[in-house]
Amino acid sequence: MALFPLFVELEGRPCVVLGGGAVAERKVEGLLAAGAVVTVVSPALSPALATLAAAGRIAHVARSYTEGDLAGAALAFAATDDGGVNAAVALEGRARGVWVNAADDPAHCDAILPAVVRRGAVTVAVSTGGASPALARAVRQRIEAALPDAYGPLAEVAADARRELRAAGRRAGAADWLAALDAGLDALLEGAPSDEAARRLRARLQVAACG
Repeated sequence: MALFPLFVELEGRPCVVLGGGAVAERKVEGLLAAGAVVTVVSPALSPALATLAAAGRIAHVARSYTEGDLAGAALAFAATDDGGVNAAVALEGRARGVWVNAADDPAHCDAILPAVVRRGAVTVAVSTGGASPALARAVRQRIEAALPDAYGPLAEVAADARRELRAAGRRAGAADWLAALDAGLDALLEGAPSDEAARRLRARLQVAACG
């Protein structure tokens, strides 16, 4: 599959999950973390999903999938272990322009969920286009082991420095940014607080912007 990698803003957007088991739980957790408005369509719910429904964090439609359930959705997940349902959901999704992900069924997917590594605002996504989820997980684990937690605070420090440069009407080139980020990362890896990392990063950028 020739896939276009994309991060999507789902805050406040309606999403539908078909199925109420463990796979559906994982999809729902990710959607809620992204701020989506989630509806789960399933005759029964796992205890965790039932708790979310009781708390009003998700809407629950207590029946099996019916054509029309994807109306108005931005994204849909088929997590039912039923190939016939996956096919029907994919068909409706394409007719309505709704992206569909069918668990372990790439033939009925318009969107593939990557294996993800997060360090604060830094997100690294790995996908094999559905060919081998196990390989995607293996690559993710290697990246996870190699990517220090320091990249999280480094992203915040860099964002502040970028805003300051823009406000001052100054610019720094790619090579200068790389050197500045290395300086900030080195500080964090040495155990220095974020303000010291920010000082070192800004110092490198100031020299570059004034040069």
